[in-house]
Parts: sequence; C-alpha cells; structure tokens
Amino acid sequence: MKSHGYVFYIARAYRSSGVVDSAGIASIGHAWSGGMTDVDAYIFPCASAGCPSPQAQVDATVNALKGVKFGMIWLDIEVYKWPANHASNQNFILALGKALDGHGIKWGVYSNLNNWSNIVGSTWDALKDKQLWWARYNGRADLGDFQAFGGWTKPNIHQYSGDASGPCGFKIDQNYY
Repeated sequence: MKSHGYVFYIARAYRSSGVVDSAGIASIGHAWSGGMTDVDAYIFPCASAGCPSPQAQVDATVNALKGVKFGMIWLDIEVYKWPANHASNQNFILALGKALDGHGIKWGVYSNLNNWSNIVGSTWDALKDKQLWWARYNGRADLGDFQAFGGWTKPNIHQYSGDASGPCGFKIDQNYY
C-alpha cells in the first residue's frame, strides 16, 4: 500500500453485530509491516437491543488488541440500528468513551452531520474536544466544505471517497488529513 502512496490505515476492530473483528485486528500488523506510518483502529458499536454493554464492547476490543501497536481508537457513529432516543444514545456513546478512558486509550469520533443529528441530535457537543474523522463522500481530498456539527468547527480527517479501487484488488475508503 505504501508503494501506492498510502501511509495511514484505520482497521475495524469491533463489528456492529457485537463481536470483535479478528480479521481487522490482524490487518493492523500487516499495515505496519507494509510500511504504514500511522495505524489506528475503530469500533463500530453495537447499539441495538441485546448488544453487549458499552464497557463490554470496549473491553472485548482492548483485549483483542493486546500486543498490537496502534495509535488511537475511533468510535464509528453512523446510522445503523441505533435506537431513536437521543439521550439514551448520548449516554451510550459517553459510556464507550469512559470505558476507553479507563483503559488509557486515546480516542476520537467518526461521523458526519446527518448521522450525528439522527443519533444524538445536531447540537449535542459533549465530545467537541475529541478529534473528528468526518465522512463526506465529495471526492475532494481536503478539509474544506465542512459544515459544523456537534461542537466541531473543523475535522481532523476527511473521508472523501468510499469503496474506491485500491491496489491489489482491495476496495478502500480514502481519507485526507
């Protein structure tokens, strides 16, 4: 991947179905050995009824990442089986963050205005001091065109393309930072 100009990789470490993503975690080691200079992980939380608690999801992820080098963990907050109650969703996300803090792990948020508004309400800004990985597939590798939400006035990373054709036949999401 590095020979194709890619230096940053973010692997899924936890699935929205409520289980650790073993393949995603294994790919972290491959990313480092492939020459990546920055490698992070993300949790796609399971937020519907019957899912493990936020603490259990974080604990499972952290346990699976033991011995694996990574920079930080991103909480993937996008519309997928979230309850309709904003306050409940806010508390769920805060509990995920508290669990990560308890493990001493640096973390940030992956979302966009539409997802954030639908899940927690556009004005909820309790995480405004966390880094934001902003998703907007506009095909532009820049940080422009950002519309503030959740207290963020600018993103740290912009995911500008999804399912692009990458090297070696892989489909990749492209990001700018």
